[in-house]
Amino acid sequence: MDQSLINQKLESLRRCVMRLEDRCPSNVEALQKDLDAQDILALNLTRAIQLCVDIASHWIAEHHELTSPITMGQSFDVLAEREVINHELAANLKKSVGFRNIVVHNYEAVDWQIVFSICRQHLDQFRQFAAAFMDSR
Repeated sequence: MDQSLINQKLESLRRCVMRLEDRCPSNVEALQKDLDAQDILALNLTRAIQLCVDIASHWIAEHHELTSPITMGQSFDVLAEREVINHELAANLKKSVGFRNIVVHNYEAVDWQIVFSICRQHLDQFRQFAAAFMDSR
């Protein structure tokens, strides 16, 4: 596995999480009124999720005996099956892919309460994911 590529993606992931922490307003009402904060949070959440998918895909590609997942979310199932990440983290990241799809494809109106909740209570999932790839596997 190209650890330098993974490290670059991990650094980008770290920056996204930092931006999410720094730019999340103190309450959901403020977020609902602040279009710039909405853009910053939506963009950085989308990037963070996509970076996790990219890292997972890279890891899976390096393990030639594995069948490629059909969906982005299934990438996390493969990592959990191979004990790279735990099953709870895989389930949370799969939910994140669903959120990413809503933002990217505008399937539904974005629920800013969910965005606020993610930014205030669930950013550790990205740190946990990153920790699994800090060194070569």
